[in-house]
Amino acid sequence: MTSSIAASTMDTGRQHAALLFDMDGTILNSIPAVERVWTAWAKGRGVPESLIRSMPHGVRAVDLIARMNLPHLDLQAEAALLLEMELADADGVIPIPGAKALLEALPPDRWAIVTSAAASLARLRISVAGLPFPKIMITGEDVTRGKPDPQGYLLAAEHLGVPIADCLVFEDAPAGLQAGEAAGASVLAITATHATPLDTLYPAIRDYRDIKVTPMAPSGPIHVQRIRPEEAMTTP
Repeated sequence: MTSSIAASTMDTGRQHAALLFDMDGTILNSIPAVERVWTAWAKGRGVPESLIRSMPHGVRAVDLIARMNLPHLDLQAEAALLLEMELADADGVIPIPGAKALLEALPPDRWAIVTSAAASLARLRISVAGLPFPKIMITGEDVTRGKPDPQGYLLAAEHLGVPIADCLVFEDAPAGLQAGEAAGASVLAITATHATPLDTLYPAIRDYRDIKVTPMAPSGPIHVQRIRPEEAMTTP
């Protein structure tokens, strides 16, 4: 795995036209709700919990079910059921430290969310976490190919009217980091929800208290700089 930024470092002199954020694990923590829903779904369908735990994070539900190779299940029907279950359980969804202040300070046309979640679920979790809603949000329903395919990030840059090469992608999962890099953006891992070491060449920060983002002028470039020592990189 390679990165457009040197391993474990941040290019503090780099200017960005826009910042692109994943949602779950990146600007908000929904892990308790996700684990409850997927565990309940697995039990109801006779799917081993070990299989659920082995699935990658940050991928659309329909793509995860497809990877499980369960031919007796209807992919679309099960994805719809999971969405219904997730919409009924947003208990414990909280913002990643520093995310609210950062997003509120960014000019609306300089940032976007690119998530594998459905639009209805994204709106719910963003609301519960008390985070601002983006002007541009690309969801799992807006793409034909989910992460690690770069389609979502390319669409976000297109809608913002900026070159993807001038964007910085914030992600917490390997699939999303790969999607950001494949799109041609710079990438930065967020490790706030991670518990064990992550073998990655991508630069990483714990949360948004680790960086300073300036300036916030509507038309000026965005400068992202580390302000706290780098912490150990970790993964879910």
